[in-house]
Amino acid sequence: MTDAAIQSINPATEEVLASFTASTPQQVEQALHSAETAYRTWRRASFAERGVSMRQAAAYLRQHQTRLATTITAEMGKPIVEAEAEVEKCAWNCEFFADNAAHFLADAPRASSATESYVQFTPLGTVLAIMPWNFPLWQLFRFAAPALMAGNTAILKHASNVPQCAMAIEEVFRASGFPDGVFHTLLLPGSAANALINDRRIAAVTLTGSDEAGRRVGEAAGRAIKKAVLELGGSDPFIVLADADLEMAAETGVRARFQNAGQSCIAAKRFIVEAAVFDEFQDRFVAAVRGLRVGDPMQRATQVGPLARNDLRDTVAEQVRASVSRGARVCTGGAGRAGRGYFFEPTVLTDVTPEMPASCEEVFGPVAALIRASTADEALALANQSPYGLGANLWTADLERARRMARDIEAGQVFINGMVGSDPRLPFGGVKLSGYGRELAEFGIREFTNIQTVWIGPKR
Repeated sequence: MTDAAIQSINPATEEVLASFTASTPQQVEQALHSAETAYRTWRRASFAERGVSMRQAAAYLRQHQTRLATTITAEMGKPIVEAEAEVEKCAWNCEFFADNAAHFLADAPRASSATESYVQFTPLGTVLAIMPWNFPLWQLFRFAAPALMAGNTAILKHASNVPQCAMAIEEVFRASGFPDGVFHTLLLPGSAANALINDRRIAAVTLTGSDEAGRRVGEAAGRAIKKAVLELGGSDPFIVLADADLEMAAETGVRARFQNAGQSCIAAKRFIVEAAVFDEFQDRFVAAVRGLRVGDPMQRATQVGPLARNDLRDTVAEQVRASVSRGARVCTGGAGRAGRGYFFEPTVLTDVTPEMPASCEEVFGPVAALIRASTADEALALANQSPYGLGANLWTADLERARRMARDIEAGQVFINGMVGSDPRLPFGGVKLSGYGRELAEFGIREFTNIQTVWIGPKR
């Protein structure tokens, strides 16, 4: 690799912000050794002791919110208001697990043939986190807050296009009183992941990324017989039934699709609308999309910024082109913007059918696919036709029907009359090509623990 192998590029201006040298083999070795050494002490720290540092991390995030949000926006193009919200969410997550880890991981008594038996949750060791660029702080803190509170240490291999965010994350932990070695950032290409997974000092791995990346990481973790949590792609359905509040559904749907320029695994991507209200929903939705403000993500009025990289914009453009060639119709948008920056116009495609890329692939950009369903049963079938199963939105006034339908929707989370989101209090993850394992809540913090049975006997 060259000395300038890792670059930070502003996607709104195409300016090179900074260049970094990849971590050397010596630096990788030092990080692994330091993490292993720190684990021996950190695993024995009390929840209260770990919580002190985690709450200091929350305070640091809030104190430096403006600077951290500006780094996010400059490096990957997220509108500044959304970037500020991302930093705040990270702080909330740190506080949540500082407050609740002891409860989530408390010994659980069990009746058995013993005098006493219980289940306890002990940490695994050093966890490798392979993280994406689209929520460069949140994705990491979503994993790190529970994993560190459980007594693990962590090494971050972040996406190569957000090195400044990666270094800022390590700064948060270092400045918040975490012992040396508990958290490390390494600047490495994706090709370095296998060697790290195979290293004996890595106990487990977590990945947020594409299903293709998930296959590679899952295969490597499987060969090494190490625990893995994979949060992968999504092509979330947004189901609108005939009795839905169309005004609210359309308003929420625009936000659900175009937040972060559509670069979200849980963004609503396929809008499956019952035929009786399809035309009205389409009119409302398209009108709202046309009103979105696209531009400089540093401006607080901007609602849609650029895509994070030019190759990502090219991929979205090709998915739109291929869908149109198969019969989809462009209601608005449909192309990149002229001039500097990796902008793509907010786009709505209608007359979309399941075999089109806009429906059967994950479109990671500001493109909404409108799909007509003749009945609620057909809407459910179309929703489940996707190879992905991360999140789903369901809009209807009949809550009993919604509860029944939710049991049949193949997704890790179903949001009824609302927008799919992640919340520290609720488990987060998917099925099918969207991966396996869970993050957040008590389910997430237990993923990187040894769920250990203790039996004391004999019973007399």
